[in-house]
Amino acid sequence: MHRALTTLMLVAALGGVRSGTGAAQQREVVEMVAERFTFTPSRLEVPVGTTVEIHIRSEDTDHGFHLVNGPNVIVPKRRQGEAVVVFEAEAPGVYQFECSKLCGAGHNFMKGEIIVTGPNDNDDGAGAGNDDS
Repeated sequence: MHRALTTLMLVAALGGVRSGTGAAQQREVVEMVAERFTFTPSRLEVPVGTTVEIHIRSEDTDHGFHLVNGPNVIVPKRRQGEAVVVFEAEAPGVYQFECSKLCGAGHNFMKGEIIVTGPNDNDDGAGAGNDDS
């Protein structure tokens, strides 16, 4: 019950799953494993407009999952459940995530990224790197 409440609060904090935004929403569910200083997979690539539901479970100790400038959740240790993060891929770019709970000597290497691609798959609308001269 506690995990369900945490998930519900996380979805509410992120604005929930949006519908009626004018564009067809895609939903992608990703199973992720946190273990010995890695997330597997550590790189996700999705098109803009996708809702990504990330289910994270640990194969060893407690870990954290922190989407930089976004949610921060605890991933319970092995066989104690999972954490769920919902990410709305609203704008093209690279979104970094990291372990936010000290988990051992390799903790600082436990990172990953979500790459959100634009309609043309080439820095179209990507912001800072966009130079249309």
